[in-house]
Amino acid sequence: MTMPANGAPWPPPQMAAHYAEIRTDDAWYAGDRRRLARLYTHATEREQRRSLWGRRSLDHTPRRDQRLHVPLPGDIASTSADLLFADMPMITLADTATQDRLTDLIEHGRVHSALLSGAEQAAALSGVYLRVTWDRTVAAAPILTVVQPDAAIPEWSYGMLRAVTFWRELDGASTDTIYRHLERHEPEAIRHALFEGTKDNLGRAVPLTEHPETADIAASLDADGDGQTISTGIPQLTAAYVPNQHPNRLHRGSPLGRSDYAAPLHDLFASLDETWTSWLRDIRLARARLIVPAGYLRDEGPGHGAAFDDDREVWSPVNMPPNDAGSGITLSQFLIRVEEHQRTAEAITRQAAQSAGYSAQSFGLDAGAAAVTATEVDARKDRSMVTRKKKVGYWRYPLADMLHVMLLLDKALFGATIIPDRPRVDFGDGVAESEQAQATTLDLLNRAGAVSAATKVKILHPDWDDSEVQAEAAAILAETGAAAPDPAGSFPFG
Repeated sequence: MTMPANGAPWPPPQMAAHYAEIRTDDAWYAGDRRRLARLYTHATEREQRRSLWGRRSLDHTPRRDQRLHVPLPGDIASTSADLLFADMPMITLADTATQDRLTDLIEHGRVHSALLSGAEQAAALSGVYLRVTWDRTVAAAPILTVVQPDAAIPEWSYGMLRAVTFWRELDGASTDTIYRHLERHEPEAIRHALFEGTKDNLGRAVPLTEHPETADIAASLDADGDGQTISTGIPQLTAAYVPNQHPNRLHRGSPLGRSDYAAPLHDLFASLDETWTSWLRDIRLARARLIVPAGYLRDEGPGHGAAFDDDREVWSPVNMPPNDAGSGITLSQFLIRVEEHQRTAEAITRQAAQSAGYSAQSFGLDAGAAAVTATEVDARKDRSMVTRKKKVGYWRYPLADMLHVMLLLDKALFGATIIPDRPRVDFGDGVAESEQAQATTLDLLNRAGAVSAATKVKILHPDWDDSEVQAEAAAILAETGAAAPDPAGSFPFG
């Protein structure tokens, strides 16, 4: 399969169901109340009744929208990215020159930022694509970018990505015309095409020079090719797919990943929004209000109504019976059901976090609990750490492949004098131990006689090299008097 044919339906029918699921997850991830309202307004009548965001006023009276959205979906995606890429993974190569060049590519190409962004999007949208590309006007080196899954058409062979077509919409000549730029990645080549179509039809292929955003690509095409191809000079695919998690529960056997919201959690998100909306409604209704007799109001004149001045200290007599039940000022103030709403919101948040694969403590739910041991803290965090380990497995191999591709392209296209090799990617354990816990561990190991001074220094300063570790260990032994004495002493001068 190469580029789609003219007049093909768009989006491709085989991707329609996947794109629809991503659209729902994306609305919750974005947290835009208008997008949520549009999503559920066009849903079935049953879904409209069940969802807070699908309900509409029956009398069609314009009124202020009091619904409140709690950004828990965004927090879940952000937590996933933090667990994976809060610290940049350790990338190592055997060759020193290649290692130095790859470090430069990662640093100047802002790879860490791209990975953080990609991991957050993958958690919400079921996965992302890593793509290696280049633009000589921006940088004289390959660049690692992230492409969202609803802008890609993958091709699989036994669950392995063999080619992928990325697409994007460009501004058209009119509101009914849409230009689409298609970029197909396959071994040894990247193909480009520009189509002029409509909202649901790909339309016809036109030259790349017909749109300003693709005109510069035409200058990079191979002169002796088919007018669409850029040769990469390497046999590897210049794109890779990173699933968020497997398996996809809605499409068994599909290589596509599943979102963290695919438990599904949409009903829980809507229930949390409804709980907070009800809580804020209690607060609005509980505001203190004064019920004032009409005789207490001051006439503001024809067409201006009447007003009550609650700061006035001296009042002129009011012409009304003094013992009348309605002659006094009544204070109206309702109770706020704080505890009920808070417990409900915490229970929903806890269940949503658990179903997404994270511990409640990752979202600060148990921060104010009674003092617990370090073992209990680790146990509470265990679910998040297990999920992190699973996702590390999905990220390690595609990331190593794309870093290898960056080195290959750097040599093939930019003349780098290196020996390209596939790097080793180490994510570490992902847990930052406190200084108190670290000191306790070292103390216990020292009492057991199971650790040397050099090892203790290495544990305390993992970023030091061997010479720094040995120098610090020698200084500690000398200060504590634990250094081994010289068997020769001061002989023969003593």
